[in-house]
Amino acid sequence: MKLSQLAETIQTSPIITLAAEINALKARGEKLFNLTIGDFDPKIFPIPDGMRDAILTAYRNGETNYPGAVGLPHLRTAVSGFLKHFGGIDYAPDDIFIGSGGRPFICSAYLAIVDPGDKVIFPVPSWNNDHYTRMVRGEEILLETTVDTNFMPTAEMIEPHLKGASLLALCSPQNPTGTVFSREGLAEICDLVIRENRSRKAGEKPLMVLFDQIYWPLTFGETRHHHPVNINPEMREYCVFIDGVSKSFSGTGVRVGWGFGPSKLIAKMRSIVAHLGAWAPRAEQVGIGHYLADTAAVESHLESIRGKISGTLEAFYRGFQQLKRDGFAVDAVHPQAAMYLTVKFDMVGKKTASGDVLDSTEKVHRYLINEAKVGFVPFSYFGASETSPWYRLSVGTCAQDEVPMVMQQLHDALAKLG
Repeated sequence: MKLSQLAETIQTSPIITLAAEINALKARGEKLFNLTIGDFDPKIFPIPDGMRDAILTAYRNGETNYPGAVGLPHLRTAVSGFLKHFGGIDYAPDDIFIGSGGRPFICSAYLAIVDPGDKVIFPVPSWNNDHYTRMVRGEEILLETTVDTNFMPTAEMIEPHLKGASLLALCSPQNPTGTVFSREGLAEICDLVIRENRSRKAGEKPLMVLFDQIYWPLTFGETRHHHPVNINPEMREYCVFIDGVSKSFSGTGVRVGWGFGPSKLIAKMRSIVAHLGAWAPRAEQVGIGHYLADTAAVESHLESIRGKISGTLEAFYRGFQQLKRDGFAVDAVHPQAAMYLTVKFDMVGKKTASGDVLDSTEKVHRYLINEAKVGFVPFSYFGASETSPWYRLSVGTCAQDEVPMVMQQLHDALAKLG
């Protein structure tokens, strides 16, 4: 059967495929730690009680009809208040619309901004920008980052590619790295975007920034999230934002997100999402609107989840530093934000006990699954080069008291390598 060019060329996410493979092994009785997918085990990270109860009450009250394409007014008002109180971000309810998680907003932003052949600039490793660019038939401009900049793109990397580009896709805190933009680094990028747009002729498409900040409340220690519009108010005209409850409220399956940005772009994105029917369920909107209005409950939850996630990340970080001191070719970047730890397995060329040579990062990755019984995601799955020795470790399905067992299994597996 011959299908469209899009259908013939679209690819399944290798991350989802990997997670499904590991979960299938677990279902067959194998004891594996699945540190691959950016999801939460509800037994370890449940949604807040107040959110759960408010959603259940909404269902009991019969809130099951269409919610409308924009999103319920009281939820948009609550989101506006949440952004302002906790993030210092001032967007009116009319500037915000609601959808089923963050993905519809990212997809609709690409569709509303990018024409076939337009340049789309994004750093790698990063999540799914390559797939969305191919879906709209844009031209991928990949900027491979390194540990020297905490895997965040810099203005120096971006500047040579701005002419003629339609979209610059950024994420902070970053998936997969768990690192963030410094204020200075983001300010330099904002200055670039403003200068580029000022240089464009009347009637020419602007350079827009898609800023995914779904993890922004999950920063640890002295780390702070920086918002482009707070750094440079002129960015308000050129920046569209993606946010929601999936990560900071561990509501990955609740499917409520929001987008906000310039009014004309938001209106077009809203129309695209409406045609897709990708709005969030009404009862979830009703319940979350009531929950977000309870500032004290939200503050208590965010403090709790930050403590649980950062505690597990720190335990893994200490474990990797101990492996490094023990002489193994591993490393880790100190956790800054989100639910991820960037870890390194520099094992290409090592021999297994059976004499097989781990001559690629894919073989290293498979060795860790088969021998250590631990799953990570290679940065190559996020667009980085196939030779990158860096991996994403996700802690959403791992309790802190399980970390010593994971580290012992890694130690034993690495010790078997020649």
